[in-house]
Amino acid sequence: MSMYADLKDKVVIVTGSGRPQGLGEAMAKRMAAEGCKVVVSDIGVARGREIPNDAIGSTTEMQQVATDILAAGGEAISISCDVLEESQVKVLVAKTVAHYGRLDVMVNNAGIGYLMKPIIEMQASDWDAVLGVNLRGVFFGIKYAAIQMIAQGGGGRIINIGSQASKSGFPYAAPYVSSKHGVVGLTRTAAIELGAQRITVNTICPNHVTTGLGAWQNKYFSAATGRSEEKYLADMHSRIPLGRSGLQDDIAKACAFLASSQADYITGEAMNVSGGEEYH
Repeated sequence: MSMYADLKDKVVIVTGSGRPQGLGEAMAKRMAAEGCKVVVSDIGVARGREIPNDAIGSTTEMQQVATDILAAGGEAISISCDVLEESQVKVLVAKTVAHYGRLDVMVNNAGIGYLMKPIIEMQASDWDAVLGVNLRGVFFGIKYAAIQMIAQGGGGRIINIGSQASKSGFPYAAPYVSSKHGVVGLTRTAAIELGAQRITVNTICPNHVTTGLGAWQNKYFSAATGRSEEKYLADMHSRIPLGRSGLQDDIAKACAFLASSQADYITGEAMNVSGGEEYH
């Protein structure tokens, strides 16, 4: 059921939306349910050791997300894009405009959250991959979405997906934490630069969500801290005032809100969606 009538027929790109049960998939489907025309995008194919097959949304998977949206009565297409490549992000926006005529909302969700090691064991290639996708890729998404939104006039929405790690440090995650802190700084600068064109730029900062990636993180961090997975999750939930981890739909709801006219006067924000765990 649509909550925001003004989102009907808005054109939305969601990067990193091809993985089953991921945040990107949830946001793409929620935006479609709001009446948006959605471009489902993911890398499609593996890219070396740092970006393996089991960590990406494949071409088949992103096509399935689009098919699911169509079957539910929505409108969607899928376009492969490696956000590490500036030319591919430019083409992603161009193909979207060629198909739908415009771009109203850009959701920069593609990210790496699985290259976890202590700093003294971290390889430069791990650091470069995480910063490349999580921060450089967001920069490209902002740049080419803004160019299109300015050209067509009427403003627009850019929504970046940060993390609780945008606000707080976590062990074994130096590049991830650094990249997500960087997304907040980039968001604030873009909001200042693009405000005159009525383009709002905001970041959503979720706490832990047990997606496919989140399940891997549960196993990794419970082992790294010498706890059972059940104990690790119980300790996590004890820190959260609402007593549970985040859900994919929690983030999808925040995305729809920030894309809607209800958020017309909100820009440059890093909005926590964390059940009260993160409050700054």
